[in-house]
Amino acid sequence: MPWPKRKRVTRRNFIKLAAGAAAVGPFFVFRPDAFASGNTLKVAKWAHFVPEFDDWFINVVAAQWAKQNNTRVTVDVIPVEEIRDRAFTEVKAGKGHDIFIFPWPPAEYHHYAIDHTGIYRTVAAKYGAIQQIAHRSTFNPNNRKYFAFADFWVPSPLHFFQDYWAQVGMPLGPVHYGSLLSGGARLRDKLGIPCGLAFSPTLEGNVTLHTLLYSHRALIFDSGGNLLFNKDAFAVTALNYIHALHQEAGTPEQLTWASGGSVGAMLGHKSSAAIHAISLLRAAEKQNQDVARRLWIQPPLPGTSGMGVTALPHVTNCSVVWNFAQNQEGAQQFVGDLIDTSRTGYEKSLGVNFPIYPKTVPNIIVRLSRDPQANPSSKYTALKDALHWTPNLGVPGFATPAFMEIFNTFLVPRMVQSVVKGERSPEEGAAIASAEMQRILDKWKQVG
Repeated sequence: MPWPKRKRVTRRNFIKLAAGAAAVGPFFVFRPDAFASGNTLKVAKWAHFVPEFDDWFINVVAAQWAKQNNTRVTVDVIPVEEIRDRAFTEVKAGKGHDIFIFPWPPAEYHHYAIDHTGIYRTVAAKYGAIQQIAHRSTFNPNNRKYFAFADFWVPSPLHFFQDYWAQVGMPLGPVHYGSLLSGGARLRDKLGIPCGLAFSPTLEGNVTLHTLLYSHRALIFDSGGNLLFNKDAFAVTALNYIHALHQEAGTPEQLTWASGGSVGAMLGHKSSAAIHAISLLRAAEKQNQDVARRLWIQPPLPGTSGMGVTALPHVTNCSVVWNFAQNQEGAQQFVGDLIDTSRTGYEKSLGVNFPIYPKTVPNIIVRLSRDPQANPSSKYTALKDALHWTPNLGVPGFATPAFMEIFNTFLVPRMVQSVVKGERSPEEGAAIASAEMQRILDKWKQVG
């Protein structure tokens, strides 16, 4: 029995930007004589969780670059849930933007991208070698080319309310997945507060569930790109755990939350824990200091069967220069120049964006330990080793087209929902998902 097809995302208006900026794209930034020069650069990017970052990207980064390079620059800001459809529309038409910036590895589009090796080499001369998370997120081992360029990533720590977990004897939060389940169940029974990890077909649901699978050794592919899912007992074990977490500690809403639904529940103090980018805690600091004071972060929970402390990245920022771009030269220069703005980008994102090249933000550990918005100021120190517990999407291999299609079609959230709703047993759910994963893998083997 095949999986139901993912519903097509409804188009929506562009997001509102900070400080009252208009919510309509594209945004135009250019110097007065740019029209005479004939140089134009068109950029599309995903809508950042911190609106101030997009405001700065458009009005400062793009504007200054346009002035320095005598180029008319347009920037379209696209909601995350529309990114995949918009990108497919452009590659099908063979026209659109010169640069398309994704929040995840865009391996599905490698046929339509230039080789970004030259950009990496140029940047390496200034800032050193590429980090593994970027290499494995943008490199195609089959043709030995880079289909994108990664400049920052966003970790996914565990957020929890210290005041809630203290009431079940865990003032420092859950210490492993067993205590997440037992403590979460006791919190729901005692206070009516669920452990609302996102299980819906959204970016946060995808990252959360892929993290839970990986932490239970339910790998999708091996390092060579061969299917592993459901070839052993780990997939069913992981689904049994997820089912128990939902039944004993969860809430029905976690299956239907739209994008940002888990964030809303946490900001309302109506959920006890979430796996999310620290934009969640930053939003609490801006909206409700009392909630922010109670909300803490910690590294991911230790996995089972020796998997260690691991959480997949909430975002891997990847820029693609299309091979049909009308201004490939300018696009490559713009993407490479973005690295020079990493330090300010870290600040404008409120510390959400972690640099791919550590030299660009050399004092990041000090910043984490002395955060001016945090209460206490050392709260973000929990992220100091984030690079060590954040592998790339596609781990233990590369972010391949097959893996990213599995990720972007929400195959894992669909599988989980069928199990937690009682439509299929964990064994049936794992078997059906494995068959669909194999079909996707076989398709990409034929495509190349």
